[in-house]
Amino acid sequence: MDQIIGFIGTGNMGAPMATRMLMAGFKLKVYNRTREKLEPLLKLGAQAVNFPAETAEPGSMVITMLSDDAALRDVTLGSHGLCDSFGSGSLHLSMSTISPDTSRDLAQRHRQAGGDYIAATVSGRPDAAATGKLGIYVSGASEAKKRVADILRTLGRNVADCGEDPGAANVVKLAANFMLFSAVEAFAEALTFAEKQNLDRNAVMKALCDNLFDDVVYRNYGKLLAEQHYDDPQFKLKLAFKDLKLAIQCSESADAPMRLAESLHNRMLSLIATGRGDCDFSVIGRGAAEEAGLIHANN
Repeated sequence: MDQIIGFIGTGNMGAPMATRMLMAGFKLKVYNRTREKLEPLLKLGAQAVNFPAETAEPGSMVITMLSDDAALRDVTLGSHGLCDSFGSGSLHLSMSTISPDTSRDLAQRHRQAGGDYIAATVSGRPDAAATGKLGIYVSGASEAKKRVADILRTLGRNVADCGEDPGAANVVKLAANFMLFSAVEAFAEALTFAEKQNLDRNAVMKALCDNLFDDVVYRNYGKLLAEQHYDDPQFKLKLAFKDLKLAIQCSESADAPMRLAESLHNRMLSLIATGRGDCDFSVIGRGAAEEAGLIHANN
């Protein structure tokens, strides 16, 4: 672990991931647009830099965990970006949820510079990132994947190899998020239905999880939906909406209809239009309750 690894993006997910790596003995050079967010990492021994390019050099490794395609392209291809410093033997480990086409494009650009690009998308909330319990989907060149294996084992409870196509891990992550959003919508509608029949939401949720949906995802999100607690944004609705739009765009390009995704798109868009974009995405449950007349939109 003598090599210093670059880490760009210390937001809601990036910060606990970088913290986990520092606690495990990795040495990091860190960059974030908002400098104040680096302070906890600096106390753990990380080095701060002023530009993305300063996290990299020929032969080095850099991890990015950013909000969207535009942010990733900016730190990679923009002024003082990674490509200014990349060279032979460099490796970019991209852990953001982005378009598979962006991953494929960046992989090609890195190859032209003599480097490698690996996509390693993650499933899990910030608490899972902090404890190394993320689910990870990885894709890219086999030899490059070997170089990041120790990092992925530090961050994840399971690493699924999705093949050598750099965009494959992004496709799988978009599919995973679509399934998660669909499950939350289904539970939201089921609990609303039960409440309209004068049943207690918490009791119904417990019965469903104890007898049929005994899984940590259902239990965690089911509890949020049953208790209708949406104001602690572990995964903001506006970011979930971004991921859903990416999935729909990919489905359209592949001629693969996603009817549930279109319905979810309208649900999320309605909630964002009424000012809920910064709520946790489980606020989907509030949308279902509003439609059923259980609560009013202005409450």
